[in-house]
Amino acid sequence: MQNKDLLSLKDLSSETIDYLVKLASRIKHGKFLYKDLLEGKSLGLLFSKHSTRTRLSFEAGINQLGGNVIYLDAQNLQLSRGETVEDTARVLSRYLDGLVIRTYEQSMVERFAENSDIPIINGLTDDYHPCQVLSDLFTIFEIGLLNKDLKFTYIGDSNNVSNSLLIGFSKLGVDITLGCPEKYSPAEWILDIFKRQAKKTGAKFNVLNDPIKAVKDADIIYTDVWISMGDTNSEEKISKLREFQVNKKLLTYASDNVKVMHCLPAHREQEITSEVMDGKHSIVWQQAENRLHAQKALLVYLYSR
Repeated sequence: MQNKDLLSLKDLSSETIDYLVKLASRIKHGKFLYKDLLEGKSLGLLFSKHSTRTRLSFEAGINQLGGNVIYLDAQNLQLSRGETVEDTARVLSRYLDGLVIRTYEQSMVERFAENSDIPIINGLTDDYHPCQVLSDLFTIFEIGLLNKDLKFTYIGDSNNVSNSLLIGFSKLGVDITLGCPEKYSPAEWILDIFKRQAKKTGAKFNVLNDPIKAVKDADIIYTDVWISMGDTNSEEKISKLREFQVNKKLLTYASDNVKVMHCLPAHREQEITSEVMDGKHSIVWQQAENRLHAQKALLVYLYSR
């Protein structure tokens, strides 16, 4: 019996997120665990957006679990010529044992899920990036900071990653601070999701428009690109976000042992300087590696009896 779908972290309970984080740790230290789990199964990667880490981590992870991967460029399917999502979903679910989708609208992954009887995994949409944040939570757990005393600051543009961070932290009862210009603050709908979950767990969020106040005594500073795929008005946006750059000076206001995270790809010298990204506070490469282990943990969860 399979667990069905990961469309956003809203789909997972607090207990399941905790389980996945700890499972990722076991898998990282036991490469050959579950090596036959996907034997005889074929999973598709249906991507409308460019990808490095999502594609490679799923391809490597599926192969290491004994499965077969088929990469599907959305532009080369009949979807691009007018075939409906519903018809495509019905066909693919008869050929495949699972599908990872990386696209624009959240509604697309939801429509696939409604019309498929195979697991559908959200590999990224404009609203959410659940696989990235599962990996991030594992990374924070791995360095011993995933607890309710954590002082965590996401700084920069509010986007699909910060949305998923808000959901993940609310599920685990961990506070989160967001530092951003007022114009690029989180949307009310994602803050409402956080608030509803936080009533159960006690998590709190704080949105600050001053970067120095936002990172004050932070244990972790997390940033992402300012110009995501499909963004417009980039010059104006960069101008407003410039003071939110993660640089050596900003780090002086955080904890002495602050760790810096970035989900990549990075625009060096824009949202983060090379000095910080390659410096002693950075755990960016550990974070990137952990996409593989977290992806495998998710697949074990979805396909284990």
